[in-house]
Amino acid sequence: MRVCHRYTILLAALALASCSDEKDPAQAQASPTASVATAPATAAAPDPAPASAPTAASEAVFKPEELDQMLAPLALYPDSLLAQVLMATTYPGDVADAASWSMEHPDSSGDAAVRQVADQPWDPSVQSLVAFPAALATLGQDPAWVQKVGDAFLAQPDAVMDSVQRLRRQAKDSGHLESNEQQRVTEQPAEPAPAPAGTTVVQQPAPQTIIIEPTQPQVVYVPSYNPSVVYGTWAYPSYPPAYYPPPPGYAFGNALATGLGFAAGVAIVDSLWGDCDWGHGDVDIDVNRYNNLNVNRQLNANQNNWKHNSVHRDGVPYRDRASRQQYNQRLPGSEQRDAFRGRDVQRSDERARARESLQQRGIEAPALNNSQARERAQAATRELGQNPQARERLQGATHDVNRDQARDRAQAATRDLNRDSQVRQRAQASTRAAQARPRASSNPQVRQQVRQQHASTPRTRDNAFAGARNPSQSRAQINRGQASQIAASRPQAARSGGHTVQRASRGGARRR
Repeated sequence: MRVCHRYTILLAALALASCSDEKDPAQAQASPTASVATAPATAAAPDPAPASAPTAASEAVFKPEELDQMLAPLALYPDSLLAQVLMATTYPGDVADAASWSMEHPDSSGDAAVRQVADQPWDPSVQSLVAFPAALATLGQDPAWVQKVGDAFLAQPDAVMDSVQRLRRQAKDSGHLESNEQQRVTEQPAEPAPAPAGTTVVQQPAPQTIIIEPTQPQVVYVPSYNPSVVYGTWAYPSYPPAYYPPPPGYAFGNALATGLGFAAGVAIVDSLWGDCDWGHGDVDIDVNRYNNLNVNRQLNANQNNWKHNSVHRDGVPYRDRASRQQYNQRLPGSEQRDAFRGRDVQRSDERARARESLQQRGIEAPALNNSQARERAQAATRELGQNPQARERLQGATHDVNRDQARDRAQAATRDLNRDSQVRQRAQASTRAAQARPRASSNPQVRQQVRQQHASTPRTRDNAFAGARNPSQSRAQINRGQASQIAASRPQAARSGGHTVQRASRGGARRR
C-alpha cells in the first residue's frame, strides 16, 4: 500500500508541473510587452553614475571644476578662434614666442601678419594667432595657464568641450551671452550618444549646443570679459576663475562696465581654418583655407582632423602618462640604449608572463614600485595588529626559521670539519696551545721577567730625557761647559802660566 501511495503522489506532481508549463496565449503575448514596457521605464529614470566612474575620475588629469577655472577666459571666443587657440596651447613655448613677436609688431594683424611669420619654426596653429593680437595679449600674460589648457586638451578633449558648453550656458543664463553686431549666438541640438546594440533606450531631450560665430564671416572680434561677472555666481568658490585684463592700447569698448567687450575687428580670409567638432570632441580643419595660407606645409584633402605634432613641443614635458607614451619623441638610435642599460626585451616578456601566471594561481604579484611595497607592508602590519592569531603564527614561524637556520649552520660546519682533516688538526693544535700557554695576568714570575728585560734594554744615547733621573751628572756637564768658556775668555798671559797638557793623537783631526 505504501508503494501505491508513493506512485500516486508522484503522478500528481508530474501532472501539476505539466499544467504550470502551459501558458495562456494571452499571457504569452503580454509578457514580452511587459518586458519591453519595463525597459523604457528604467531608461526614462535618470541614469546613475556608472560603476567605473570613480576609476575614470581618478585617472583624469583635471577635475571638472579645474577645467571650468582654466577655460573661463576662453569659453566665449568664437568657435573657429577657440579651436585654433586650443590647438596652439599644446605648444606653450611657441605661444610665448608668438606673443613676444606680436608685442614687437603692434601694427601687424590679419592674414598679412600670418604670412610674416611663415619662416618661424612654430606650429601653423600658433602662426595663425598672430592675426589676432588681442588673443595673444591674453595668452601671453600667463604661460603656465597656457600649458595647463594645452595639457587638458591633449588628455581630456571631450571634457574640455563639455566644460566650454557648460560655461557658455552659464553666461547665457546670466544674460551676458547673446547675439550682437560682433557675434551671432545660436543653439542646436547636441548629437545623441550611440546606443548599445540590442538595447531599447528612450532618448532624453539632448542638451543644446551653443555655437558662437562672427556676425560677418570675414571680420572677427576677439572678446574680453571678466569671468567673475559674465558667468554669474561661480559654482566653485575653491576654484575661482582668473581674469586677464587687456593690456593698455587695446580698445575693448565698454568691457569693464558691462563685463564683456570686443577688440577692434580683424579682417581675415584664410587665418581661421579650424572649427570645433562638438559632437566628437575634437577639432576639424578646413584644408583649403589651411593650404592657401600655409604654402610650405600643405595638407592632403583627407587630413581634415587635427593631430598634435610633438616636434613643436620644444621639450616641454607632457603632464599625463598617456600623452607621454603617445607623443614623446625618441632620437634616432635611442632604441640601442636599452641594450647598454642591460634591458632585455625577452626577459621582460618572461617576467610579465610569470607575473600573470602568479596572478592566475592566486598569488599576489610583487610590488612594481616603492610606494606600492610600502602600502603592502603597512597593510600587513595593520592586519597583524588586528589579528592576534596571525601574529602568533608569524612569531612561531620566525622561531622555527631561526632554529632551522642555526641547525643548518651547525650541520654545515660539522660536515666541513669531517671533510677536511687538516682543518680539524689545526684547530685541535691551536686549542692545545691556548690551553698550555700561561696567562700573563695570573703569573707574577712572567711580569718580573718582563720588567728585568725592559730594564736591561740599552737606552738610546741621544735621548733628550736620558739625564732626567741623574741631576748631578747633568749639573756637572753644565758646569764643565761654563769652565771651558771661562778658560777661553782669560788673557793670553794668564793662560801661558798654566801647565802644558799633552793628549795622545787620535789619528788626525776630526773634520767638521
